[in-house]
Amino acid sequence: MSRIGRLPIDVPKGVTVTVNDMNVTVKGPKGELSQLLRPEVSLDIQENSVVVSRKNDSKKAKGFHGLYRQLVANMVAGVTQGFSRTLLINGVGYRAEVKGNSVLLNLGYSNPIEYVIPEGVTITGEGANKLVIQGIDKQLVGKTASEIRKVRPPEPYKGKGVKYEDEYIRRKVGKSGIK
Repeated sequence: MSRIGRLPIDVPKGVTVTVNDMNVTVKGPKGELSQLLRPEVSLDIQENSVVVSRKNDSKKAKGFHGLYRQLVANMVAGVTQGFSRTLLINGVGYRAEVKGNSVLLNLGYSNPIEYVIPEGVTITGEGANKLVIQGIDKQLVGKTASEIRKVRPPEPYKGKGVKYEDEYIRRKVGKSGIK
């Protein structure tokens, strides 16, 4: 039995979980999320908890058991408190500026890069070197942060580039001249 899959998901007050056909919908104070379910798993909704169970013991069903339990748990957490990722921009002249529904990134290239903010995500700039990405969908917040980081990933010699706030960059010494 899956250790993650068998754990019940606590549903706080103000959050409703509904299952229509093979689609689960979670509504809460911050918004609404929905997810398609695979036929290998089913949801049992009690008063204030949700239990994900699998229909058989095939290898495929065992793999989806823990996955869909965690997806539903992330949906419940997203509509109650939301998710956020913080990006730090390090480098001389490197900066980011939020303009309307896009982010203007000056990262050492000849032209600034404009990143259009997807629907369901808000990005705020704290100073010129910090971006906070927030939203209720954990997958969308992580994907947005990853796409912005991909524009200029941090390099190991001086640490210049865009990195996550909790990311550690292994530094290299570099060349030493012959004397």
